[in-house]
Amino acid sequence: MTEHLSGAAIPTGFDVPVEPLRRAAHYTGEPGCIAEARAFAAQFLEQLRTEWCAVADSRTDGELLLMVSELVTNADRHSNGPYILELEGTGSSVTVSVYDSSPAVPRRYPKDPERVGRHGLEIVHALASSVTVERIPVGKRVRARFMLGR
Repeated sequence: MTEHLSGAAIPTGFDVPVEPLRRAAHYTGEPGCIAEARAFAAQFLEQLRTEWCAVADSRTDGELLLMVSELVTNADRHSNGPYILELEGTGSSVTVSVYDSSPAVPRRYPKDPERVGRHGLEIVHALASSVTVERIPVGKRVRARFMLGR
C-alpha cells in the first residue's frame, strides 16, 4: 500500500500482491522426480502463505500434495519424455498444471473399489473444484484448480 502525502508517494510496507504467484519446474522422469515435485509444491504453499496470506491447514496441504503427486505420476508413467509442473496461486486457490509430451487424453474410470490402480484421475476430480485437459502442440496439459480453506 502506498500513501500519498503532498504529491509524494510513501511506501508503507503493506503492499498487496496483484498478480497470482506463479512457479514452474521441469522434470526429466528420472527416479525421485515425483518426490521433488511434491517438495516443490510444498515450498510453493509456504511462499503463498507468506506473500498472499493464504490459509491452508495440514489437511489442505496434504490434499494439494496428493493432487500434485497424482498428476505428476500420470505424466511420468504415460508420456515419453520430460514434463513440466506449473503452479499458480492466490490466497484462495491453487491451479496445478502438468504439461507432458503424450497427446493421449487421460481416461477417468468409473468408481470401482475393487479395481487395482488407475484411480489417479478419480482422486484428482474428488479434490479439485475443476479439471480440464487440453491438447497442446507438443502433447497435452492437465489443469486442476484446488480451493484453499475449504
